[in-house]
Amino acid sequence: MEGVSRGTMRTLLLLWAALSSSGLLAAEVVDAREMVRAAMDHWRGTNSYSEMTMTIHRADWQRSMSMRAWSEGDQLSLVRVTAPKKDKGNGTLLKDRGMWSFSPKINRIIKIPSSMMSQGWMGSDFSNKDISKSTDILEQYEHSLSGQEQVDGHTVYIIEAIPHEDAPVVWGKEVLKIRDDFVLLEEQYWDQDGELVKVMRARDVVEMGGRMVARVLRMGKVDSKDEWTELTVTSIAFDLDLPSGIFTLSNLRNPRQ
Repeated sequence: MEGVSRGTMRTLLLLWAALSSSGLLAAEVVDAREMVRAAMDHWRGTNSYSEMTMTIHRADWQRSMSMRAWSEGDQLSLVRVTAPKKDKGNGTLLKDRGMWSFSPKINRIIKIPSSMMSQGWMGSDFSNKDISKSTDILEQYEHSLSGQEQVDGHTVYIIEAIPHEDAPVVWGKEVLKIRDDFVLLEEQYWDQDGELVKVMRARDVVEMGGRMVARVLRMGKVDSKDEWTELTVTSIAFDLDLPSGIFTLSNLRNPRQ
């Protein structure tokens, strides 16, 4: 459970106690919200550094970008494009619930309003919120355990997340499938009319950085099978001594890392 925040440690110890004593996690002891938090903490760690490739696929074209990303805690993350040359330097900073983007072409930092958090990042199927590893789902949704299933020897918990009435979100609900080792296997996005719009799925779960992670994530619209975006992690490390000044607007514009 390396990388799990202190606030959830007690809950996770109780979960693991149930796991070790019964061979699987009894549904009645699962706190759905804490399970989602554990999955977020597992992916982010206390802090993390990763290198990734994003492939955007459409019916008549495809392009790829290389990226570097840093995160710390729940409210700090930075993603920067490193290739190809025409996209190099584009970046996104999440800090204290605010988000900013930088484009070297116009040499401007732009604050992203909450109304644009669900829009596609760099023309991809991942939203600004997705790419920044935002944990807003913990605060803006009500969570409940709706079922469980067995997949490859693991218990997978199906958690339904319904947004609060005043939450600034576009989705009617989200459904998450989280493995008993806190790997997020799937996230479904449903609209206000109860129609499934898009799905993110883990396509390759492997050990990287000392823990099991989804090496490949694919996000795609349900009604557009030829349109998807795949995020492939090439390297990742957790719980590092990150240099100071990473999560600043200055570093977003003028990279020092």
